[in-house]
Amino acid sequence: MKAIVINQYGTKDELEEQEVILPELKEHQVLIKVKATSINPIDWKLREGYLKQMFDWSFPIVLGWDVAGVIEEVGSQVTFWNVGDRVFARPETTRFGTYAEKTIVDDHLLASIPENITFDEAAAVPLAGLTAWQALFDHGQLKAGEKVLIHAGAGGVGTYAIQLAKNAGAYVITTASEKNHDLLEKLGADEVIDYHTTNFKDVLNNIDLVFDTMGGAIQEESISVLKAETGRLISIVGITPETENVAIEKNVVVKGIWLKPDGNQLKKMANLLEAKKIRSIIGAVFPFSRQGIYEAHALSETHHALGKIVISMTK
Repeated sequence: MKAIVINQYGTKDELEEQEVILPELKEHQVLIKVKATSINPIDWKLREGYLKQMFDWSFPIVLGWDVAGVIEEVGSQVTFWNVGDRVFARPETTRFGTYAEKTIVDDHLLASIPENITFDEAAAVPLAGLTAWQALFDHGQLKAGEKVLIHAGAGGVGTYAIQLAKNAGAYVITTASEKNHDLLEKLGADEVIDYHTTNFKDVLNNIDLVFDTMGGAIQEESISVLKAETGRLISIVGITPETENVAIEKNVVVKGIWLKPDGNQLKKMANLLEAKKIRSIIGAVFPFSRQGIYEAHALSETHHALGKIVISMTK
């Protein structure tokens, strides 16, 4: 099958088209004909070699860990899923990713794509949507009536986080460029702070939960807006020693998290998508080709892409 791979770590120039043979299908796995995938920062961070100690893989490596498609084959012990089912998933992180014509997924990680959702919309959800879900609820323990600050609300994770937090009954505050304010308010943000003109720490206080997608000085400064003793900061970029020290002084909880693929949570998100309580914000769609993924990585690396970047097999 055709896949876009890397054969060594480095820049976008290392992306290349190559024929790849998948491993044999295990009894609780399905083979999916990929209709769409999407880009996440982990893709190009891994491509550049930042995660090679965590994932000690041999080459070639097929990047990509979002998939929406149609089941083409099922393992011998798969009982719930059938050939022809429309599904989406955040597969386990292996060297056989989703920048490919076909990919293998463990059956417990799958969710059905609602009939009113396209493959592109479904492919945008898994990694970013599950990251938002787990940060807000599993780790952040967000409750109705609480105030949550979501940094970088216009990004892939941020757009889902705003919608999920609002759906849970929280008061939602986010940071974004002025050009994205209208969209984020429509998604459910109660307040949108233009980070170009206003420092959030100068206008906020008594925040119950901060969802940090940025790190650095923004992470450390976020401690100052949290409620003393009960405030929580959840980060997807790791916790710095400086942040830990400030958190101890204020007696608040700070925690760095790493996404866990979860089919049950994805099914809950599918229900929200079907009911139109959340939606995928797709800022750009590129074709499945070496050049298409090259351009998609370039856009993601700017850190200013709106919503999700999708790779469509049919574009």
